Amino acid sequence: MINYDVLLKEFAILLKSQELKFTKQREAILRTLYDNKGHYSPEEIQKLINKNHSDLKVGIATIYRTMALLENAGLASSISFGKDGKLYELGIKKHHDHLICTQCGKITEFVDETIEKRQEEIAKKHNFLMQDHTMKIVGLCQECQNKQNS
Repeated sequence: MINYDVLLKEFAILLKSQELKFTKQREAILRTLYDNKGHYSPEEIQKLINKNHSDLKVGIATIYRTMALLENAGLASSISFGKDGKLYELGIKKHHDHLICTQCGKITEFVDETIEKRQEEIAKKHNFLMQDHTMKIVGLCQECQNKQNS
């Protein structure tokens, strides 16, 4: 995992390149993502900031704009849930894919080298230059399956 100070410097450079100010609110958003491993909606990020920085007021619009900026720069990534919005995570982790439970919302990260190799083969077969990919497998986690069967 990247050191926070290095990430913060990258963030400051990004803001400057976009002619945006480095603010305590924007830093709190980045720090919250860094300190909280997982996948969060903008509203959940706001709640975490309010909990850990009660003296700092961060509007939801600021969170949405900052998350879009971080995502476009590759410092955050998201999983889209269509009309239900996006969940964000820090984007500087090693590539991984997701299993998403439709009942409880649990998200499990995984890496499968066979899948990675197969995607590269498919892209090559179609003369397609793959730059990135996202995989989410949607279904029921073991706990929810157990609840249904009891």
